[in-house]
Amino acid sequence: MPSSVNRVIVTGGSGFVGSAVVRAFVARGTPVTIVDLQAPPAELRNDLVTYLAGDLRDAAVREAAVSSGAAGIIHLAAITSVLRSVGQPAETYANNVAVTQELLELARTREIDRFLLASTNAVVGDIGHGTISESLSLRPLTPYGATKAACEMLLSGYAGAYGLTTCALRFTNIYGPGMGHKDSFIPRLMRAALAGSGVEVYGDGAQCRDFVHVDDVVQGVLAAWDKQYTGTAVIGSGRSISVLELIDAVRAATGEEVPVTHVPAKNGEMPAVIVDVAKAQQELGYTPNVELTEGLRTVWADFRHGVR
Repeated sequence: MPSSVNRVIVTGGSGFVGSAVVRAFVARGTPVTIVDLQAPPAELRNDLVTYLAGDLRDAAVREAAVSSGAAGIIHLAAITSVLRSVGQPAETYANNVAVTQELLELARTREIDRFLLASTNAVVGDIGHGTISESLSLRPLTPYGATKAACEMLLSGYAGAYGLTTCALRFTNIYGPGMGHKDSFIPRLMRAALAGSGVEVYGDGAQCRDFVHVDDVVQGVLAAWDKQYTGTAVIGSGRSISVLELIDAVRAATGEEVPVTHVPAKNGEMPAVIVDVAKAQQELGYTPNVELTEGLRTVWADFRHGVR
């Protein structure tokens, strides 16, 4: 294994966002340890990358992953499905909160002073068509949102008591190459475009979301890492669009019709996710660069070439 000096530990580093983050560090010549249940993509199996297979709930896996002298931990591994969290709240707590606590404690005892967490705007709950910013109170409405809020509080406590550099980045809906295995709305639209079929839209399709390209997310992660930023920042595109506008953008990106069938709205669906990225812009120098249609073209190319 290459030296632990300057090594970045990335949990969930084989996943959609994790592999993009790892790729960026490898491009800098930075050694990385990936901790994940699944192996990383082939292009990340090189001399700079050490892969540790295992479940982070296992103390032996955590002990092996967190090497003294490492530059820090980027903690992306989690149960992120809201529906799964509702059905399995105890498992979600164990994976999200308990693992984060144990990793923070290892960071403290092994004198690793940087810890960056993937969080979510779900920590503030449903504020209708209001704008979500870091100044809002934590009022999660699901076990998933509650676990991420708890993790943010743990990071704040470790920063305050022990001087760790702890950062929680609240991501919006991330899209980009490498998400072919996912069942979120953009992959479903891409599959429909490939098959020449249509999609179902809940309600009138006017519900709004913020979609941020994975390249912009990586930019935000690197900016927070490099600045050794402590605190919370929203990372998104800063522009919310309706579901119907998203479908129009997919049509423009793919050249396919993608017909729509409207079905009854689901109970409890948030009418809008509108975020303010001003804090990330001002304090991190974050600038979302990828325009939606251009970003969707990168996903379309990925799907057409059968990349995972």
